[in-house]
Amino acid sequence: MQEIRLIIIILFTISLLSCATKKIELPEIEKPALSVLLAERQRIKRVEAIFSVEFEKDDSTMSGEAAAEITEKTLNLRIYSMGFLVGEIKEENGVITSKPERSKNQSLILINGLRSSIMWWLIKNYNIAEFERTYTINNSSQYISVDKSTMLPVTQTIELNEGRELSIFYEEPIRTDGIWYQSKMRIKLLKYTVRLKIKDIIFIY
Repeated sequence: MQEIRLIIIILFTISLLSCATKKIELPEIEKPALSVLLAERQRIKRVEAIFSVEFEKDDSTMSGEAAAEITEKTLNLRIYSMGFLVGEIKEENGVITSKPERSKNQSLILINGLRSSIMWWLIKNYNIAEFERTYTINNSSQYISVDKSTMLPVTQTIELNEGRELSIFYEEPIRTDGIWYQSKMRIKLLKYTVRLKIKDIIFIY
């Protein structure tokens, strides 16, 4: 009888263990010094990406697909809905053109937010500070918080003119061609919010 009770207890314990929620572990990410990582990323000359985009303003939401070609000084963004091209924004050396025409804030969140969120390592004249779980990279107008466990950004704040702030939040690390990056981003500026989910990305040196 005691043996039967012991077997029941063991089976019950195994059942509990098998039903327990398993902790999701991030993949092992090589962690060079942050300054070395930044120097390596700065060798990337262009990024080409395809992603889903969701644009929120007040209570209205628009969604679609987008393709972007990004360099340090240029950006070409094409937005599609139901397979049709519905908008294009270009930026070259600080000059922005848009079809159809968009407000200044819309252009800023799509141009500055997109470039800074994906190519976050382009920050200039920065200082690095170390904390228990994060590094911070900052200069006079830009602040990036980097997770020590992934060596990827988790938040970013960019100060714009007229006291405005562009805020970026990151999620879901993914690896492509040996490069880790955050595949989900949320970009906020005033009453605008843009959510991005990267589907494909190419880093060109």
